[in-house]
Amino acid sequence: MSAHPQLSFDELAGTEEVPLHEVTFVIVDLETTGGDRARDAVTEIGAVKVRGGEVLGEFATLVNPERGIPPSIVAITGITEAMVVDAPRLDSVLPAFLEFCRGSVLVAHNAPFDIGFLRAGCERLGLRWPKPQVVDTVRLARRVLTRDETPNYKLGTLARVLNARTEPVHRALDDARATVDVLHSLLERVGSLGVRTLEDLLEHLPDVTPHQRRKRGLADGLPHAPGVYLFRGPGDEVLYVGTATDLRRRVRQYFTAGERRSRIKEMVALAHRVDHVTCAHPLEAEVRELRLLSAHQPRYNRRSKFPQRAWWIVLTDEPFPRLSIVRTPKQDALGPFVSRQAAAEAVEALQAATSVRRCTERIPARDPRGRPCALYELGRCGAPCAGRQSVAEYEPAVVSIREVIQGRSDAVLDRLRGELDRLSDAQRFEDAAVHRDQLAALVRSLDRGQRLAALTAVPELVAARPDGRGGWHLSVIRHGRLAAAGTARRGVPPMPVVDLLQASAETVLPGAGPLHGTTVDEARVVYRWLTTGGTRLVRTAVPWTEPAGCAGSWRNWLDKAITGHTPYAAID
Repeated sequence: MSAHPQLSFDELAGTEEVPLHEVTFVIVDLETTGGDRARDAVTEIGAVKVRGGEVLGEFATLVNPERGIPPSIVAITGITEAMVVDAPRLDSVLPAFLEFCRGSVLVAHNAPFDIGFLRAGCERLGLRWPKPQVVDTVRLARRVLTRDETPNYKLGTLARVLNARTEPVHRALDDARATVDVLHSLLERVGSLGVRTLEDLLEHLPDVTPHQRRKRGLADGLPHAPGVYLFRGPGDEVLYVGTATDLRRRVRQYFTAGERRSRIKEMVALAHRVDHVTCAHPLEAEVRELRLLSAHQPRYNRRSKFPQRAWWIVLTDEPFPRLSIVRTPKQDALGPFVSRQAAAEAVEALQAATSVRRCTERIPARDPRGRPCALYELGRCGAPCAGRQSVAEYEPAVVSIREVIQGRSDAVLDRLRGELDRLSDAQRFEDAAVHRDQLAALVRSLDRGQRLAALTAVPELVAARPDGRGGWHLSVIRHGRLAAAGTARRGVPPMPVVDLLQASAETVLPGAGPLHGTTVDEARVVYRWLTTGGTRLVRTAVPWTEPAGCAGSWRNWLDKAITGHTPYAAID
């Protein structure tokens, strides 16, 4: 092991000029099913952790992509579907990788590809992307090597030109090892040009305009503390809102070559100053960011600016209720859904499992005079519009939907699984795969909604998470909303701090809807914080319980279905 301890991001920021031999780099390479991070998935992650030229550790695993691998990709990587079928999914691999690279500078060859897939995976899984410093060896090589020295900047070519000890073969760990050798060779080259520190290296890379460098002074007054930062334009308007574990370090990154997003470069060019809000810990920063995004709707942010834009499914208030997709939910609503299409697919699944009507006409309780539609002839509707089904006869379908949404019964899910088994037994595997995916999406939506509803139903709970330094991050949560945040540093008794936080916490009155007035985004952020990272409950006004009888009891089935372990699970 090196004599130098690993530096965290906070320590990197605090020292400002960190010698390159003291920086911990994690060189990462991914193999995927294709190049589209919205549709394709990771099949392998390989990474090497180095500092001062010494290898500190390696990380390597195949990943089940939960979809097919095109033959053209198999021909390149040699990774087949049989190799990944029993591999862990990304939801278990990615948290482990983030822990492996915590406090390190990420390095990749063609970094936008690998880092883009990692960030997209975090977004899909609800994980927080740590916003590390990133070095792209392609860009560094273009800065260091001329066309006389190398015909191109592909990894294989650079490995040969720079005499790398490992030959890249389109497998993640071997390619990461080759990139380590390429990085060290390139750092030797830039060392002769006076590049001695991490900051020197980031500034040495291309695409940093003099205007960007001049604006680095906007970060000078910011503290080395967690919080939220706001870039403001010439009219004092908020251009962009973000969070950081270290405000000064994070904002300085916008003025280096590490920032490559064109719209963010445009934002930086417009910015006149950077405001900040110091926070007790990262959860408070995340929540404040969400609230500021909703309040200011900054033009350069792309997410969470409109927290009320989720979709929900409700039963209408009629004698013969039907399922309707709405923006404003009632108490017993199913959701949230990120798109109307996702909600429509859930409606279709619920209609397939019950005889609830699909028509949109308003049917009176007495003397209906409609005509039965084709669904009545197919046995999928009792035709209440034509008086062939009374309110009492129609009620069981409504009750079964209410019960599955509330988590009191899984009879609807059992019926859908029965249909799935029937299709499988009939060897109608394509139909079974479609039905499986529809059922899996419904289970996932029910499970998510029931968990968030259970959290937001609790009037108050106090939780503590270890801060990694012998102290505690403390939060008071009321109806799923962060009402107060504080810290008890190492050596400080935490309970008096808890008492003070509870006494000074924001008053939160429960609102309407299944989340009691809390926004979806805030409830998700708070739930994730409460259920990860060793967080412990300190006090709670009432027991915090989640329904175990409905979607919660289907999680094992869901895991098998989406990883292709059910007999009718066709590969997408």
